[in-house]
Amino acid sequence: MAEKRALVILSNGAEEMETVIPVDIMRRAGIAVTVAGLTGKDPVQCSRKVVICPDASLEEASKQGPYDVVLLPGGMPGAKNLAESPAVKEVLKDQDDRKGLIAAICAGPTALLAHGIGYGSTVTTHPGMKEKMMTGDHYKYSEARVQKDGHYITSRGPGTSFEFALSIVEELMGAEVAAQVKAPLIMKD
Repeated sequence: MAEKRALVILSNGAEEMETVIPVDIMRRAGIAVTVAGLTGKDPVQCSRKVVICPDASLEEASKQGPYDVVLLPGGMPGAKNLAESPAVKEVLKDQDDRKGLIAAICAGPTALLAHGIGYGSTVTTHPGMKEKMMTGDHYKYSEARVQKDGHYITSRGPGTSFEFALSIVEELMGAEVAAQVKAPLIMKD
């Protein structure tokens, strides 16, 4: 099986846990993860002042596609930056057109709304983003901690980051690999 590849788009103000936990879990599963800086390769200050160094700029990373999953962390103003970016729209449209997996957590799904991605799907978000996400009735809303619908996976917030990441691993690598990654994490069942 060819190596699976993930693109995580990192923007100033992203939520740290929603970025780092999925990156870590996917890498533990053997997925090649590229953390792409929305505005370049410079270090990115996240919502709680943690600084993360991207592997590449989004411009560079998007040329290395396609990816098996494109992941959008939440956080503010990180999610707003993703929602306002024409480059993110282009990456998402390409991923969506080929039915590639798209994963977004917390406020991240609002970028899907902004870019017209996944209309008609069932999604979840951080509770504070529900009203915004439901504007225009483009989605069905779920209170699930992690919601999968077709090639979209959405989740609620920092506290669901492990479940979110493991659902991505399960989708790309299978349940057995997800269980192997989960076991040593000492997660509560």
